[in-house]
Amino acid sequence: MIITLRSLGRKATDIENALNSMFSALPSHIFKSITFDCGKEFSNWKTICNCHDISIFFADPSMPAQRGLNEHSNGILRRSGLDKELDFNLVTDDHIISVAQKINHRPRKSLGYRTPLEVFMSFIKDDKLSSLI
Repeated sequence: MIITLRSLGRKATDIENALNSMFSALPSHIFKSITFDCGKEFSNWKTICNCHDISIFFADPSMPAQRGLNEHSNGILRRSGLDKELDFNLVTDDHIISVAQKINHRPRKSLGYRTPLEVFMSFIKDDKLSSLI
């Protein structure tokens, strides 16, 4: 499931504020953990961890395989026109939301040909959120 956030910038406080906003808008028990890469934009991880009772892990440097699903999702986003070098200040929120919706409505073999949104909603309906992440 792709959830998009717009931060004011790439500084640690910008990322922290965007994540805090997202966590505040969602039920507190949806996320158990997050795995970041070693980018300096994630240096405020302790505040996020303590504020939202989320375990935070870091992948080893130069080991993208430790974040395989994230890397795969990034590839899908890039193939959908949201390239790594893109200046996101030039991209509208509507466009980013449209790309995320297309991805979240695309059936995946790994999900038994269900869409990420269908799987996510089934956990919410059945209150199986504890096993989601």
